[in-house]
Amino acid sequence: MKRFDFVQPASVAEALQVWHPGAVWLGGGTNLLDLMKGGVMLPDTVIDINRLADLRGITTLDDGSLRIGALVSNAELADDTGFAHDFPMVAEALLSGASGQLRNAATVAGNLMQRTRCAYFQDTTAACNRREPGTGCDARGGVDSHTAVLGFGDACITTHPSDFCVPLAALDAVVEVQGPDGAREVALRDFHLLPGETPERETALQPGEIIVALRLPADAKGFAAHARYLKVRDRTSYAFATTSAAAALRVEGGVIAEARLSLGAIAAKPWRVTEAEALLVGHAPDAAPFDQAAARALDGAVPSNDNGWKIALARRTAIRALELAAAGTPERMPALPASPFADQNGDHAHV
Repeated sequence: MKRFDFVQPASVAEALQVWHPGAVWLGGGTNLLDLMKGGVMLPDTVIDINRLADLRGITTLDDGSLRIGALVSNAELADDTGFAHDFPMVAEALLSGASGQLRNAATVAGNLMQRTRCAYFQDTTAACNRREPGTGCDARGGVDSHTAVLGFGDACITTHPSDFCVPLAALDAVVEVQGPDGAREVALRDFHLLPGETPERETALQPGEIIVALRLPADAKGFAAHARYLKVRDRTSYAFATTSAAAALRVEGGVIAEARLSLGAIAAKPWRVTEAEALLVGHAPDAAPFDQAAARALDGAVPSNDNGWKIALARRTAIRALELAAAGTPERMPALPASPFADQNGDHAHV
């Protein structure tokens, strides 16, 4: 591992002052430290932000929205009874990711900032425009089932690995950031960037900016009765999604009054198509509108390599997630959260 300076600021203001190009923020470190040990990331300074109390806490604001500090752990958030009751598909997504030990360490902000699990990005002997701009993309024509089918180009065909971000995009979450030019907010849907011609730029963060909190709007609680996250993966335990979907419905009088649908593991960001959601409104929650919405959500999808099967699987994942949401959020978290093989019963209560 490359030698680096280690800094522990006492405040957000101090953290912003000590940042410089070549420095990185350290929260839980579950992704960063692996990349440093593998030589994928080579910072000259690591800024440990774990002492910053302002970045912790789960708070309901006056307008009913929920504010989650950047350093809140994945486990702390998912196990918060009030949070799991109001935002069940987000809790389900969190509990489907990684191992219990990693969820205890991983943070909300770190989850948003985690980098691709593309094998060619992780391999420093391979060409990767995301890791080293201008070198090419060995994943083009390579072997990797986790390549994108939407939003990719010749420069990069990676996908974003987060489970957590998929329902966040569906529920219009907002990211609060601070930087040299002050505070600002970024919609989660706009936070992650498609590769385009600059695949090395992965998020909307400007140099020196830091995530301070995540916020979920009050009206997102209106989907709590019909909201599910579904994750298809190579194995149920400790695996990244092959395809995933977050589906939420507001049903009134047997008819869908409002719908949200976001897909994961098919692009470099969570994939939400509002036109697909609109196709569901005014219909009874049944097979025909679900099939139409799923098809619209995958409109324009093409194989990036030999993964044409992924398009069909993503469509079926979206339909199944909508079916589960229509059936209603279970009173208890499934014992195998987000798994297609999960029983509806479990031991993680959210009511």
